[in-house]
Amino acid sequence: MGKKKKNKKQRIRPLAICVFRREDQIFVARGYDSVNGCAFYRPIGGRIEFGERGRETVTREVKEEIDAEVIDVRYLGALENIFQYEGKPGHEIVLVYDGRFADPALNRNDAVVQGQDDGGILYQGEWHALSEFGQPTAPPLYPKGLLQLLQDHDKP
Repeated sequence: MGKKKKNKKQRIRPLAICVFRREDQIFVARGYDSVNGCAFYRPIGGRIEFGERGRETVTREVKEEIDAEVIDVRYLGALENIFQYEGKPGHEIVLVYDGRFADPALNRNDAVVQGQDDGGILYQGEWHALSEFGQPTAPPLYPKGLLQLLQDHDKP
């Protein structure tokens, strides 16, 4: 009799991301889902390791992914993200932080950075106007609810 194949237990992933903002722009990584053929954008960040605070996560992840230093990190809020990526379900609790690049060269309009996420996937990071993400034909900004969180945070 053959062994039963065990399904990998689905878990909620704790993540922390850093939103770099400059006037009406945000620095984001471009991603692509090959199953549904759609592009999307997401701020830089990654999985929170055991014993690590979210603020430490964004500092570490930005250094690992694009070899950049983050300064003036501050907490903005949390989002819950339930989604499909590459045909598989995902569930994340995302701590959202605001920060600035220590290197002024990364704040230029033409700044484009090559990065690599936790899964080894290469991506390109660049500045985009927040207003682009509200357009019906624009690639979405993830995690879902981030655009609203940023807009709410800007209100007096």
